[in-house]
Formats: sequence, structure tokens, C-alpha cells
Amino acid sequence: MTANHELPKSAELNERLHAMIPGGAHTYAKGSDQYPEGLEPVISHGRGAHVWDVDGNRYVEYGSGLKAVTLGHAHPRVLAAVRRELDRGSNFVRPSVLEAIAAERFLATVPTAEMVKFAKNGSDVTTAAVRLARAATGRKLVALCHDQPFFSTDDWFVATTPMSAGIPDEVASLTVTFPYGDLAATEELLRQHPDDIACLVLEPAALREPPPGYLQGLRRLCDRYGCLLVFDEMITGFRWSASGAQGLYGVVPDLSTFGKALGNGFAVSALAGKRDVMELGGLRDHRERVFLLSTTHGGETHSLAAAVAVMDVYAEEDVVGNMHALGERLAAGVQEVTDAHGVSDHLVVKGRPCALVFATLDENRQPSQQYRTLFMRQLISNGVIGPSFVVSNALSHDDIDRTVEAVAQACVVYRKALDAGDPTPWMGGRSIKPVFRRYA
Repeated sequence: MTANHELPKSAELNERLHAMIPGGAHTYAKGSDQYPEGLEPVISHGRGAHVWDVDGNRYVEYGSGLKAVTLGHAHPRVLAAVRRELDRGSNFVRPSVLEAIAAERFLATVPTAEMVKFAKNGSDVTTAAVRLARAATGRKLVALCHDQPFFSTDDWFVATTPMSAGIPDEVASLTVTFPYGDLAATEELLRQHPDDIACLVLEPAALREPPPGYLQGLRRLCDRYGCLLVFDEMITGFRWSASGAQGLYGVVPDLSTFGKALGNGFAVSALAGKRDVMELGGLRDHRERVFLLSTTHGGETHSLAAAVAVMDVYAEEDVVGNMHALGERLAAGVQEVTDAHGVSDHLVVKGRPCALVFATLDENRQPSQQYRTLFMRQLISNGVIGPSFVVSNALSHDDIDRTVEAVAQACVVYRKALDAGDPTPWMGGRSIKPVFRRYA
């Protein structure tokens, strides 16, 4: 492909999508506003670390399935496990044997948890964790980490974003926030609401490593102030380690939520945690019952079979180690070419090697959506697609080297825009927009 290639079939399909689906996609992060104008490919299919659009172009893909596809698209072992169930039915009036098998396998993979319940998406299980915490503590307030981008589509979180339309102020007032990595600020928040905070909700790790002792300090604070510690392991689970950040850093939360890589693209998520808390949603407890998770499709066999296969692959192969090695190769290659073109202060790769993101900074080294637009236009035009550099285990060294070459070509244009002090001539149209904004 070339820098001025067009996507006529994708453009036509995007029009159809917007006519029928609000936002033109079922996830805001996949919206056309997250990609350069005219370069919003509609995907036909994928295999391994590659995807093809409906116009016939092939791309090296990053951030596959919003970081969900760690093993690569159409992974043979996952597909084989699903195919074995296709002729056996998918949903029954009573639990299937796969629900027991998947639960046993999950609890063996995440030994810090004592019970697990499956659902279909991360929002549901994270909201279930909040409900459990409120029931277990008898408190109303939820404290979430305000430095992290997303926890749930439900009101308790969305009320804290610019897209809070439709959520009563009374609901918004029940959520408070704390900064990542600052134990003193978190303790001050707990002091201000000594008997009101039900739980602390956070991703245990993200773009930067937790400061030494930080997660352990949160554990002590929760014990001291009588609230629950909830880890959102949607991204860290099966990336930082198979057992998530809690397994890597040795900190046991009261509740944790998993999804994304658990099914390698199939719809499955998990709420896991301590038995005494989880049993509030069960049938063997004397306390007032919590309506925890009761989903028609939570026990759907195809996704549970996929999850079991994923956990088997992780048990037999060093998936996490390989993703780290691939990320290190990519980060080193990008650093080399950004240094060579004099843009390393403006085009920055950061994060843990298994979950790299790129930051696009303007002439004043400030975050810029315009420069992001320019950069992504060049990547897509040269056969690389993704809102990040989050790797999958399916990438090859050739894929990484091809990506570095695409970045090198983008650096040439980036340097021209910096020298001109204006990226507009190289954007090709409107700028990419933030996902969370008040008006379209």
C-alpha cells in the first residue's frame, strides 16, 4: 500500500454501519473517529497477527480485539476446542460440565482467588464486584483510580467521565476518586470518608509499574479502613502473568475481574475473589443475598471451551515471556528510528513491553490528537493498524521489523510537520478525537 491509498468498500460499509448502529460500531474505541478520515478500514477477517480489510489490504495488527486476542486470530487450539462443542449444544436449562471444568481451570490458574463466576463482558463483572463490596461492607461510596481510562459501562463509572448524560447527579455523587501510586492521597480520602467507602477499584498496573510497596500498601489501607480491594485485571490478566498482576506482584485482592485475553476474542469474563465475599451471591450463606451475576449466556459452552483452551496454552507455552520479548524488540526498533529522524522527544513508546502504547507530542511536547492522526495515517498506509503497540503472541520478528520500517517512514513526515509547526497538511482530514467527550 502507499500513503495515498483509498478504501472505497470500507467507506461504503462505514456509511451503512453509521446508518444502523449509533457510532458506527459496537464499541466506542473502534469508532471511525478513532482513525484518520478516509482510513477507517472495515475488517473482513484475521489470522494470527494479521487482518484483512474488505478492500483486500493486509495489515500487521496491534491491540487486537481491544487487547483481547493475545494468542492471535483463529488460534488452532482455541478453534478446535470450540468446534468440539458446536454439535453438542451451547446453552442448557442446567449447568454444563464445562462450567465446572472452566471454573476449576481458572482457579488453578489464578490461585489467589477462591471462587469464580463467569459472564460475557468486563463491565458486568466489575459492576458485580462493586455491588458485592457495597453489600459486604454496608457502605455506599466507590473509590476508583482516576488515572485509568475505563472500568465499566455502568453508571457508577461513566458518571465520572465527560459522557455522563443520562446519569442522575445523585448517582455520580456516590463515586469518589484517588490517584495511582499515591498512598498518602488515598489514605487521606479514606480518612475523609472513614465509614462510607465500600471499595477501592483500580487496575493494579498500567503504563508504569506500581511503585515499590504500593499495592501492598493499598492492601493494608483497605484492611485498616474496612473496605474491599478490587483489582480490574482485564488487561493485566494473561499479559502481566497468567494469574494477572496479583500473581506477579504477590498481592491478594478481595475481588478481581478478568476478561479480554481469557477467551482470546470469545466473549467470556470472570469475577473472582475470596469465598466469604463471593458466597453473598450464592445459596450456602445465611446473610442477606446479593443478586450477583445471573446471565443467560454466562455458561455458554463455546466461550468457556475457548477459555479452557487459552489457559491450557498458557500452561504449556511461555506466552507472557514471548510477548515481552516481542514488545522489547519493537520498543528498541522504534527508539532507534525515532532517534535517527530526530523525533524521539515527540513520538514516544511507553508501557510494559507486553502492553506498549505510543504518545504523539507536538512541537511543545504536549499530547496532540493532530499528530496522532498524522502518525496513524502513515502507519495504516504502510500496512500497520492499531491504536497502540500492544503485541500479541502471534507476531513474528518479521512483523516487528515491518512495523519499525513503517514507523521510520512515518517519522519522515512527522519531522516535516514539526519543522513546519503544523501537522494539518499531512492529516488528510479531520483529527482523531478522544473517546470520552461531551459532544460528538
